[in-house]
Amino acid sequence: MRGDEAIHGNHAAVHIEARGIVFDSRARPAAERVACFTSLCRLGDGAVICGFQLGSGKHAPDSTIRLCRSRDEGGTWDELPARFSTAYAGVAGSLAAPELVEVEPRRLLLFATWFDRSDPERPLFDPVTEGILRSKQLWAVSHDEGRSWSDWTELATPGLTGCATTGPAFAWPDGSVVYAFESFKEFDDPRPARHAAWVVVSRDGGHSFGEPLLVAQHPQQQVYYWDQRLCATGRHAELFALFWTHDRAKRRDLCVHSRRVVITSNGVVGGAIQETSIPGQIAAPLVLDDGRTLAFVVDRRGPCTLKLWSSRDGGCTCLEGDCLTVYTHDERAALSQGVENIDFAQYWEDMGKWSFGHPAIRALPDGRVLLVYYAGSPGCLSVHWAQVRV
Repeated sequence: MRGDEAIHGNHAAVHIEARGIVFDSRARPAAERVACFTSLCRLGDGAVICGFQLGSGKHAPDSTIRLCRSRDEGGTWDELPARFSTAYAGVAGSLAAPELVEVEPRRLLLFATWFDRSDPERPLFDPVTEGILRSKQLWAVSHDEGRSWSDWTELATPGLTGCATTGPAFAWPDGSVVYAFESFKEFDDPRPARHAAWVVVSRDGGHSFGEPLLVAQHPQQQVYYWDQRLCATGRHAELFALFWTHDRAKRRDLCVHSRRVVITSNGVVGGAIQETSIPGQIAAPLVLDDGRTLAFVVDRRGPCTLKLWSSRDGGCTCLEGDCLTVYTHDERAALSQGVENIDFAQYWEDMGKWSFGHPAIRALPDGRVLLVYYAGSPGCLSVHWAQVRV
């Protein structure tokens, strides 16, 4: 399907060239009707792999992960045959948030979050303790471009609980691999929650990983820097991060925040966390060779949209004229929270009802980018794609 939407700002016209569906859930059996929490990985040979969670509902006890591959830069997609065990160490579980990275030709790493489903009646989030199900961060290896995978290996996060994958994994030219996640608190923990965004780094091509490195945390826990999304900037060991930023004291979301950091042998160094002018929640960044920063952002203020923002200064001075509306959504879920005076526990419950979002972005050749996201109606969510000329 072709699209001719376009914007003109301080750069050439940005417009949608094509769009379609990666994974159509509408004719699937009940256990495969909800596809969500998308990711993208572009391989050295030009193929693209899209990962997503799949189950009977968002964060359902039967949730697993699935992979689709495109060999024509997103134009058409084929489902890969790989299937993944949701039990780990003999305990029933579910899988979420697959993220892939190619560390050398045909050798891929896959990261995912495992949730303990030994009690399938427990929801992901406990509104009383404000904790989430016990989780582990797992990784596996493929030597055939994702068709088959090794058994799961646990990635250690010592001292951290309530952990979950948050954003793209990627490799630098020297073979270092970066994996991003966040920590919170577990389901039965009565202590106050403490949120933080982290990365772990492998310096041996994904064979072993170092200790977690802190990327973002509010010292008084007044602000949560949720769902960090990272991208490389073109400078060695430098990352640009965007955060869905929630102010617990003011009981509302703030504009997207950003931070530019460098990973050193001693940890994370960089500038302060800054507020951008971009409204919305999860924001996927991409730094282009010409210096522009793109941000593919989900905004649920109403009308619900997914927008592609463009900026010359990391999003600090984005204007409405500098964004392209990629998708407009008619949210039909029975939500309880608006945009102000948010009840935190009920906001978490609404997150399980939202029927669009989780944007991902990757660069394509010749000045184009590939976008994916999930969208649909409650109980039936599919994975969508769009190619944008930037």
